[in-house]
Amino acid sequence: QVQLVESGGGLVQVGGSLRLSCAASGGTFAMGWFRQAPGKEREFVAGISRNNVNTRYADSVKGRFTLSRDNAKNTGFLQMSSLNSEDTAVYYCAARRGYSLTGVSTTDKMYDYWGQGTQVTVSS
Repeated sequence: QVQLVESGGGLVQVGGSLRLSCAASGGTFAMGWFRQAPGKEREFVAGISRNNVNTRYADSVKGRFTLSRDNAKNTGFLQMSSLNSEDTAVYYCAARRGYSLTGVSTTDKMYDYWGQGTQVTVSS
């Protein structure tokens, strides 16, 4: 059974940093991070291919967020820096099964499994 468990959310000041983790069990997957702010639709943040070679980022986070994965621990890490109030949201980790080794999906409908979400609040 596939399980995704996120951690690392919290309250941070504008300009600060946080690192989110997503521990996966039950296989190796292409992984994505999405977020949803109050009153807004869920949006893609970052994704990494199953072989960790390729990553993609939303324009809004390019240069500030970095997604990586430790295969030995089957855990993904979303390092977030230079946070601003628009980054406030619930962040979700997602996994896509049966995808190519090098592909990165940016659409939430393409993902099969989801974590419970972790709140990130950026205060000024």
